[in-house]
Amino acid sequence: MLRHLAMTLLLFLLLSPAARAAPATLVADNVSVDGNSRLVAEGHVEVLYETYRLKASRIIYDADTDRLTIDGPMTVTTLDGRILQADQATLAGDLSEGLLTSARLVLDQQLQLAAAEIRRVGGRYSVLDKTVASSCTVCASNPVPLWQIRARRVIHDEEKQQLYFDHARLELVGLPIFYLPRLRMPDPTLERSNGFLVPSIRATNGLGTGLKLPYFVTLGRHADVTITPYFSTNRTRTLELRYRQAFRNGEIELNGALSRDDLLPDDTRRYLFADGRFDLPRDFTLSFEIKTVSDRAYLLDYGISETDRLISPITISRTRRDEFIRAELTYVHSLRASENNATLPSTLAGATWQHRFSPATLGGIAETELEVFGYNRRSGSDIAGRDVARASGAVSWKRDWRGASGLLLEAKTALVLDYYAIEDDSTRPDPIFRAAPFTAAALRWPLVKHGASGAVHVLEPAAQLVWSRDDSSDIPNEDSLSTEFDEGNLFSLNRYPGSDAYEQGLRANIGIGWTRFDPGGWSLSLGAGRILRAENNNSFSSGSGLNGVNSDWLATANLTTARNLRLTNRALFDDELRFERNELQVGWNTEMLELSSSYVWLRANPAESRPVNSSEWEFNTSYRFRRNWTGEADWRYDFTSERAARAGLGLEYRNECMTVGLSVSRRFTSTTSLRPTTDFGLTVSLAGFGSSNDSRGYRQTCTR
Repeated sequence: MLRHLAMTLLLFLLLSPAARAAPATLVADNVSVDGNSRLVAEGHVEVLYETYRLKASRIIYDADTDRLTIDGPMTVTTLDGRILQADQATLAGDLSEGLLTSARLVLDQQLQLAAAEIRRVGGRYSVLDKTVASSCTVCASNPVPLWQIRARRVIHDEEKQQLYFDHARLELVGLPIFYLPRLRMPDPTLERSNGFLVPSIRATNGLGTGLKLPYFVTLGRHADVTITPYFSTNRTRTLELRYRQAFRNGEIELNGALSRDDLLPDDTRRYLFADGRFDLPRDFTLSFEIKTVSDRAYLLDYGISETDRLISPITISRTRRDEFIRAELTYVHSLRASENNATLPSTLAGATWQHRFSPATLGGIAETELEVFGYNRRSGSDIAGRDVARASGAVSWKRDWRGASGLLLEAKTALVLDYYAIEDDSTRPDPIFRAAPFTAAALRWPLVKHGASGAVHVLEPAAQLVWSRDDSSDIPNEDSLSTEFDEGNLFSLNRYPGSDAYEQGLRANIGIGWTRFDPGGWSLSLGAGRILRAENNNSFSSGSGLNGVNSDWLATANLTTARNLRLTNRALFDDELRFERNELQVGWNTEMLELSSSYVWLRANPAESRPVNSSEWEFNTSYRFRRNWTGEADWRYDFTSERAARAGLGLEYRNECMTVGLSVSRRFTSTTSLRPTTDFGLTVSLAGFGSSNDSRGYRQTCTR
């Protein structure tokens, strides 16, 4: 019956001029025809027309005037998320013109605009009289929203996705806050639009209390700029800029600022960070970063970044299944008071080509590599201004065999050839040629046991024998001063991170690992290993855990529970249980809690610029203790100096219509150019204006 009534109305509406191009479909409990031009549909009426879906209790369509008279409650929804609700309406047949009384307009399920009347004009505009706009949920028990904008009239431009308010008054908890005769704001469906963004208040003991008021400007479809003036009580006059542009094959972003303040009253302070990425022909990629700043303290004074070395690389690379190509030019500038940029390698250039293949006769995997690399210091003094250029070639081969009992045999071999050209260093010959051969064989025997409770135990002992030739060349070690010993490189041919140094002599890498997988969802892994050498070649520094005839013991433990608790500990200690380093990490993520904490203890190592023992604890957490309240805290404490290095607290309130964030942080460290600072921040954001303030997950439900 309903299908018959729908077809009847469809044929009827085809006769109207407005519906000839786009017929409508109707479903209703009862449909009747009054005379030759009036159709009446009653009871659960639903009309589908173009992008509109109309629901009402009663609809009368007059074909002579092409008008719809609708008795509510009625609802009109569109594909782009707009909802119109009213008690009664008179509309054109194509819904482009008409009047709705006691109406409400809902945009993107966020912003609600209630009005005495809504007039539809030209299929593009909705004109609302005596309007109240808010994204807060209003219930009978709580009739006053947290915030609302009252206006004499509001015009919604559906094409430009803009809202225009006449005589707008912002009220907070029913109290008037400010008044504007004209106000334009984007609706929630618009991603980019000219206008002010969320302001923020920042207070520091160095710059005083200040206000940041960003203004966003679109420059066509593919570019925009954000201009942020920043003024504070300590006469800080700062202009921040962010420029972004997307291209067909890439994108760029520039962030910078100019400042005049009382901290350095005679200087114009500034910074510029730029980065970009572009796709080039033949699968190559170009990427770059540019970082520059006027003085050492500017980034920290203005809360921009905590980086203390500015690294600006330009890179062209290509990565394929069996090939890697990379060329890079890098400029380095240090902000550390302890480093001299004249004697620091400031300009670095390098290129690498790697190719992997499977030899037909030997099997396994072989890899070849060619690399050129060099760095330059601005200083021309002897030794301190040393410049180095290097050309290297390497070939390696690896293959595995599996025995019948599960025993795994692995063979590796490699040869590295290096040519060094050295300038501004009279203590070393020039040039230097070095050949570094490696060969290794390893045995692994994974053993698996299934327990009666369903738990799975995996035990894997492993041993690797490695030989490499002793090196008598006098190559300056500049890229391998800091070494790590962990489970990731226990069975490596070379544990130096760079190319200037490599491990020498005959050595055995041994280790054992055990893991339990419990059916309850938790797992526990324990591991231990060390390096046994034929003789001590004194190649590693004291405090690295790798020095001596035998290295320190490496011990690891990893625990993961079904409730997302993760605990990891890594330790290095000698035969007498004297620790060289220990690192403990804890992480826990739940629906309400995000927590990460680490404790690191390191023995003094002058080779790594650590003259005394180092001990530090870091803690970061975010806890949602109520549905709308989230607290944050971070803490870093230096046990060596017996004081905190950094501390911060944050509190956020968020509901379906507003986000308020309050933060305070303190940096305790100081140098000749940096002072301890305290930073306060306050931000307030109203949901429903712009696409970035979506708080629908916090929407409340009214209850009686």
